[in-house]
Amino acid sequence: MENANVLQTASMHRRVLKLMGNRFEITVVSDDAAWAQERINDAIAEIQRIERLLTTFNEDSETNRINRYAGIMPVKVSAEIIALIQRATRISRLTQGAFDITYGAVNKSLWNFDTHMNALPDAATARKMVRLINFRNVIVDEAGGTVFLKEKGMRIGFGGIGKGYAAECAKSLLQRLGVTSGIVNAAGDLTVWGRQPDGQPWTVGIANPDQANRLFSSLQLSDMALATSGNYEKYVFINGKRYSHTIDPRTGLPVSGIKSVSILCPNAEIADALTTPVMIMGIRAGLDMINQINGIGCIIIDDNNQIFTSQNIRIK
Repeated sequence: MENANVLQTASMHRRVLKLMGNRFEITVVSDDAAWAQERINDAIAEIQRIERLLTTFNEDSETNRINRYAGIMPVKVSAEIIALIQRATRISRLTQGAFDITYGAVNKSLWNFDTHMNALPDAATARKMVRLINFRNVIVDEAGGTVFLKEKGMRIGFGGIGKGYAAECAKSLLQRLGVTSGIVNAAGDLTVWGRQPDGQPWTVGIANPDQANRLFSSLQLSDMALATSGNYEKYVFINGKRYSHTIDPRTGLPVSGIKSVSILCPNAEIADALTTPVMIMGIRAGLDMINQINGIGCIIIDDNNQIFTSQNIRIK
């Protein structure tokens, strides 16, 4: 796993594979190995279905059809896509635009996060680049079953919510099929339910932001989701300051000051969607927001390795 590690015991059946361009790990607890593998196959098929729905790498996906007709006409889409966009829009409002699925219009060449990037982009150029990022310009007609992007050149993308959504859908399917305990780990955005075969809660590790293959802390979880976003995955140093590959959609500039954000809540989609905006909003504003939402916890590690947590979390 990338951002989380789960300790294993007997009667756990696990498969690791690449889905949605990421490392997925699916674990099912059962005494019947053949049945468990069939259920894992079912979960994989569900994740692949969601990938076909959300991908921007297939011209015929619903996401790409919405983007293709931006500024031209509304596009008929599935009720599932409409519901996902509506939930994403609610998170955009909650985070005052720090989360925004219309980030797709941004030309990534402006921020080339490799060893050759030695200066921030010009602030005026960056602002010009992000003028098309505005979740308010996504017009959803629930009754007509259409989505319309008001501005030509606008693009939506589900990179900030898609893995968590896929993990949540796979978990729901497995539960409906009779899996009483398991884990779906979507590259560190994971959801766990039930308990280990010995009756203990699942032990989940949060990666050390300075050494992603080592643990910073561990938590015992059951029927919860955990998502972590960190600048240790991709970043640059400019004038001695570390800048994350995470871009603030309001300014067009990379964020700094935070190494990693972990969100803990009952739903993997919400956990996934809230990690990036907390990183963008900063420690104080991010924690103020989280502290006002019931059932959601947050752990932040800043650039000086100082730990900040929401009011409902205590780290030893």
